[in-house]
Amino acid sequence: MGPRTHRSRRTRLTAPLLALALIVAACGGDEDAPPDDADAAPEAPSDAGDDPEPSGDDGPSGDPITMAVSLPLTGEFSVPGSKHQDGYQFCVDEINARGGLLDRPVELLVTDNRSDSEVGVTQYERFINVDNADLLLGTFSSLLTFPVSVVAEQAGMVFPVPSGGALRIWERGFENLFYFQQAAAEFIGIAPAEMLIEYRDSGLIAEEDFPTTAAVVNADDFFAAAIANGLVGGEVAIPGTDEVVDLSPGYLAENGIEVVHTEEWPADYTGWIQLANSIANSGAEALFVGTASPEEAIELIRAMQTVGYQPDFVYMSQGTQSEFGAALGDGAQGITAQSAWHPEANFPAVLGGEDYSNQDFISGFEESYGRPPDEDEAIPFASCQGLEQAVRATGTTDNAVLREWLHGRTPGDAVRTIMGDFSWDDRGLPIDRAHIMTQWQDGQLNFVYPTDEFPGVVDLIYPKPEW
Repeated sequence: MGPRTHRSRRTRLTAPLLALALIVAACGGDEDAPPDDADAAPEAPSDAGDDPEPSGDDGPSGDPITMAVSLPLTGEFSVPGSKHQDGYQFCVDEINARGGLLDRPVELLVTDNRSDSEVGVTQYERFINVDNADLLLGTFSSLLTFPVSVVAEQAGMVFPVPSGGALRIWERGFENLFYFQQAAAEFIGIAPAEMLIEYRDSGLIAEEDFPTTAAVVNADDFFAAAIANGLVGGEVAIPGTDEVVDLSPGYLAENGIEVVHTEEWPADYTGWIQLANSIANSGAEALFVGTASPEEAIELIRAMQTVGYQPDFVYMSQGTQSEFGAALGDGAQGITAQSAWHPEANFPAVLGGEDYSNQDFISGFEESYGRPPDEDEAIPFASCQGLEQAVRATGTTDNAVLREWLHGRTPGDAVRTIMGDFSWDDRGLPIDRAHIMTQWQDGQLNFVYPTDEFPGVVDLIYPKPEW
């Protein structure tokens, strides 16, 4: 099930248009001006305390290969941003424990962009022009990825993106971006919609209980709005081009579910009770929510508990984090969320030229950090893992060579990560990938869809138990 796309003309951005896109996107950042030392590299916080030391007695030697990343370690996106740091750091430690890259150690350079796009742009410019970083790693969120990816593209540097799915990022004709999740955000709604259909067709959801109405609400955020747009069937105008992507009629309508209420809330929103009442008054049997952060998802769910809204099905774009389950307790029961990674999805993978499974990642991360990983650590690990394979295969850190090698991957000759195999189309979007659907069940985030690809899948709980 793909998008319906109107492509009147595909236009490569010229340098002035690239600059314009950068300026426009940067204006969407925090209105508080960053201090003069915003491009400095502060010591990054970590739940694990000091960074774990690489295992092994004889490490690589020589000048280090520098991987550089600007992450939101404070501000709105600090929770997933800090987890992205740990995922990247663990990948670098595992590479060094296996002899490094090209017989050289790998060094991770991390700065805190404070969830501010202007700061992120400045920091990536510094990585390239001052620090002379060999390799770049992507940041968290579409909001930050849209402007900082312009910096990488103009410099001709490969930019593996762990968390930046808005389609407007991927339709600009860039050559250096590679997405390490399953699909652009506008296409994420395919997974929960098709999951409901499959469970109805299998008989687990009775025909008469299948939801026929839905409310779709979202944050005013690149990622969240993109998910909602795919569900309701909107259009996406690609900045800097004349291209328009038409998503009509939307994945819910395609599957017989009528959208009876839509609403978008602004940044720094506090009117959660009002929003919950609006949703409840719609009488929607199913609820689809696009949030910019796990904290927003938690606030909305608590508000729905307060007003007594009891939908049969709830999908949240954010909700796989351990903090989500801990904050809501029994209130998380039955809530579904898409995931790019799950511990039961044991894809064969490679690191350091050797087999490296999902279970190797899980056990090694838990040993180093004292807690099990979740997808916000697995996704950046996979991004770093893919870049390591490109360097190892080509024997160089020349970004032009790395770009061509990555573009040359096919489904039969793919980058092999703990999230599965990756090859990309000419936009940098993965080929033939689908999201995993998860559901909170008795305090555990269980794997509920697809139903026949891996062992470990359990049945969807439907309808969702009352709060």
